[in-house]
Amino acid sequence: MDSEDTIHVLMVSYPGQGHINPFLRLAKFLAANGLFVTFSTTEIAGKQMRTTNNITHKSVTPIGDGFLKFEFFEDGGMKDVDADGSKMRSLTDFSAQVEHFGRQYVSQVIREHAEANHPISCIINNPFVPWVCDVAADHVLKYNEVPDFLHPFSPYPALGTVILEQFKNLSKPFCVLVDSFEELESDYIKYLSEFVDIRPIGPLFKIPTATDTSDIRGDFWKSDDCMEWLNSRAEASVVYISFGSIVCLPQEQVTEIAHGLLDSQVSFLWVLKPPVKEFGLPPYVLPDGFLEDTREKGKVVQWSPQEEVLGHGSVACFVTHCGWNSSMEGVALGVPMLTFPAWGDQVTNAKFLVDVYGVAIKLGYGQAEKKLVSRDEVKKRLLEATVGPKAEELKQNAFKWKKAAEVAVAANGSSARNLDAFLKDIKERGAVSINN
Repeated sequence: MDSEDTIHVLMVSYPGQGHINPFLRLAKFLAANGLFVTFSTTEIAGKQMRTTNNITHKSVTPIGDGFLKFEFFEDGGMKDVDADGSKMRSLTDFSAQVEHFGRQYVSQVIREHAEANHPISCIINNPFVPWVCDVAADHVLKYNEVPDFLHPFSPYPALGTVILEQFKNLSKPFCVLVDSFEELESDYIKYLSEFVDIRPIGPLFKIPTATDTSDIRGDFWKSDDCMEWLNSRAEASVVYISFGSIVCLPQEQVTEIAHGLLDSQVSFLWVLKPPVKEFGLPPYVLPDGFLEDTREKGKVVQWSPQEEVLGHGSVACFVTHCGWNSSMEGVALGVPMLTFPAWGDQVTNAKFLVDVYGVAIKLGYGQAEKKLVSRDEVKKRLLEATVGPKAEELKQNAFKWKKAAEVAVAANGSSARNLDAFLKDIKERGAVSINN
């Protein structure tokens, strides 16, 4: 079996004899059963292990159906006596050193293996190194951040089947077009391009056309007139709220959002689309007096021209369900966001908006967590995203991605080049199958 084809597990142990021995037994069991295990601890323990046993730093040993590798990371040194003759550092100092160097090591290992197309699937730590979990959480998607249509317990198994069938067909089209841009997802595009010709051509809503096509739209509902109202608002003062065309929030959540808006006193434009008829839900009811009390600050509509709204100078923040269209529009138009995904890829998109692109704050996971986000939390996050240092940080990051998106679709930009290449391929190949 090729070590590059196996599932990779990283194990990080505290450098104590009583910690290493049972942990190593587990490592050998996992390796013997077909996994590639990297067993890591500090250099101070590694030196002793190498001296006493037949162990070499970074050498790979076949065990059963799998492999075991030892790696030892810097620990800052631990002498019996310091250079000035004083006693050696305390256990507290040593633990701090182990954490300092260990965090760097684990983070580096995760990145290096991801770049080498041999990603780490699981990270295991034992007592006294709890920070390993923190580092793992910074890099690795949690169960509720993976598109839940692929979960075995998904209430929509048909969608999971469609997604998997699409993956099975990736060898058939000559290319796959994606509504994204290379600068936003370069690492992932590079990785996937080893298996299929991935061509980012977005953001599609910003792709220029030779003639004005703004009157040709695919909306299922007529937009309410809200642009004139936005014109009357101050620069970067309005919170725009929309959860897309399908997501239906529970009435209780709508009520909490309404009270959060009231309590925060922010100016807002709220797209509150009636529940889809097929869901059999009654129309939403706003709290008594809500529309009266917010008449000077807010506006509630059933549908809006979202691209124009997000591009308006009065919009300061976007409360979104994180569908890919909304995510792409928010990123490309430079609008900070509050994430409130419901299902599917929305939970993964939210993770990236917050932790990778740095343009959003987590508001909640809605249906994924089956938890009600309280009015106090809504108020807190609205103010955090619109006022103060965090709001400024989001704004700067959002501006950076906005500029990157503009460059991508401009003449000779990455998306523009991919579109030109695609047009050329079509003309040369004639009628062929494509995947979009």
